[in-house]
Amino acid sequence: MLIVDDNADAAASLAALLEAQGHAVTICHNAQEALEEARTVRPEALILDIGLPDMDGYELSRRLHGTPETRDAMYIALTGYGQAHDKVLAKAAGFEHYFVKPVDMSALRRALSATAPIANAL
Repeated sequence: MLIVDDNADAAASLAALLEAQGHAVTICHNAQEALEEARTVRPEALILDIGLPDMDGYELSRRLHGTPETRDAMYIALTGYGQAHDKVLAKAAGFEHYFVKPVDMSALRRALSATAPIANAL
């Protein structure tokens, strides 16, 4: 799993919670780093912040969808943006799930397991 968030503390906290649930997690703090790391890590799921400093999460998602290593991964937006138009933009960029910070870990866990419908699914 790849977490991309420019807030180092938030990324580390989320990674620790996910690792405690048995996930292998890699953290990146900007989009360029994520594009490079994704080629090596080949994550099954990506949790992307939308408000990144070098490129927004929508564009990052579109670029990652265009690479063979991450084309079929699960895309989850985790952001401070919660307006209806933000969700529309996320869906257009290929996100399957959309969560507003702070994330509901139970809902995120269900999204990652893909065994139950998620209210936050797009």
